[in-house]
Amino acid sequence: MPRRFQGDRLVIASHNSGKVEEIAALLAPFAIETVAAGQLGLPEPEETGESFEANAALKALAAADASGLPALADDSGLVVPALGGAPGIYSARWAGPAKDFSMAMARVERELGDRERSALFVAALGLAWPDRHLEVFRGEVRGRLVWPPRGERGFGYDPMFLPDGSSLTFGEIDPAEKHKISHRARAFAKLVAACLADR
Repeated sequence: MPRRFQGDRLVIASHNSGKVEEIAALLAPFAIETVAAGQLGLPEPEETGESFEANAALKALAAADASGLPALADDSGLVVPALGGAPGIYSARWAGPAKDFSMAMARVERELGDRERSALFVAALGLAWPDRHLEVFRGEVRGRLVWPPRGERGFGYDPMFLPDGSSLTFGEIDPAEKHKISHRARAFAKLVAACLADR
């Protein structure tokens, strides 16, 4: 049985302001106060896992250990089957130290060339408690890659990702709409069903 989350305070174990905002918005209806890892001065652990789930677990456990509070971490990225699954868990690294996602998107486009443009966004959410209990949930959304990128909203690879059934990229779509259909929202729905359903 998954463990229920009974507390009212949670660390969002991310230093990515876009992710922190999205996760805080998803948690807002549950009357849970969130604090970002950066606000607490927590270091970013090295992501040494070989899957989204492993990296989410590693980050959540590190933040729970360091803060003494339950922590929620996300590891997510763009998976392009024609590139053998790249950039995958290395999605942020493709943007370099400056986190330049226009450069990362250009690299995806360059390496893709005229190959099949299907892609998926994957998110894994890890919820860890200070006693090191851990729950992990995965969500995916499928779509296609467009070029040139479209839209100023979202973050990361959002402007080049067109979700199935939509005429707007994640960079163009209203954030409230994105929260309903994104990979993170799908992982979060599983987390809610398992850990927050009674709140």
